[in-house]
Amino acid sequence: MTSSLQPVASTALAPPPPFPLSSAALLRSAAERVRSARPELADRLDLSSTQALRAVRAGFHGARTVENDEVVAVVVVGRLDLPRWVRETCAFALALTPTTRNAWRRSFTRTVYLAGNPSNLRERFAFDHVAGDDSMAWAGPAPGATTATLRRLLKSFEASHELTARPSATVTVPGRPRSRPATHRDLYVATAKVTVTDALVHVNHLLAEAVLDGLIGPGDRLTLRFVPRLTGLGAQLAMLRVDTDVHRPDELQAYAGLTTEV
Repeated sequence: MTSSLQPVASTALAPPPPFPLSSAALLRSAAERVRSARPELADRLDLSSTQALRAVRAGFHGARTVENDEVVAVVVVGRLDLPRWVRETCAFALALTPTTRNAWRRSFTRTVYLAGNPSNLRERFAFDHVAGDDSMAWAGPAPGATTATLRRLLKSFEASHELTARPSATVTVPGRPRSRPATHRDLYVATAKVTVTDALVHVNHLLAEAVLDGLIGPGDRLTLRFVPRLTGLGAQLAMLRVDTDVHRPDELQAYAGLTTEV
């Protein structure tokens, strides 16, 4: 009996085929992010190549006009613990109003990272979300003038050392599930030649946009998995964070990926 059941068990446990991370697939993912944030401009933008995509993004981030209507979130980092940071980033994004969510999405979830002690700043500045241990605090998203004083007071958060591989860790997004049952997803983070600061940027964009798009909700569990690169993963990815390749500036690289439900 044991022998006859073995093939069935083996088939059920077989991993799904790897997500295609070809150059074309990465370009499609990066272009779709632009279309999702600014759908009214989709037909007017050239998103046909990495170079064209880079020019489009530079135009968005370089403009500081009323028409651009850009808002920015600010994170003050006192002590960095990656699992807690993932949890609190999701909590911050989930608490935003629909109007603020839409404005931040149109601004490509732009975020500024500052080094400071939130405990010493709370009497002077009104933060919109503070971690339970005061290790990190969030302000915005709001027009740049709203957080200008805070950004002038503090220096940028800089952690230029390479993000090293570390054990996986599972976090639960705060809150009770509302519109759907809680899910469990893996969050893959690339580490090879990626600094801690850059990893924060990439994972922040992925988490924030996954929350805004409804992929991450209250009560969900996220298991952080650190890998040198995302290529060749035996996992089905529901969302990717794609940016310029640190090794080849004319190509794209996947820096973080959120799987379908585990």
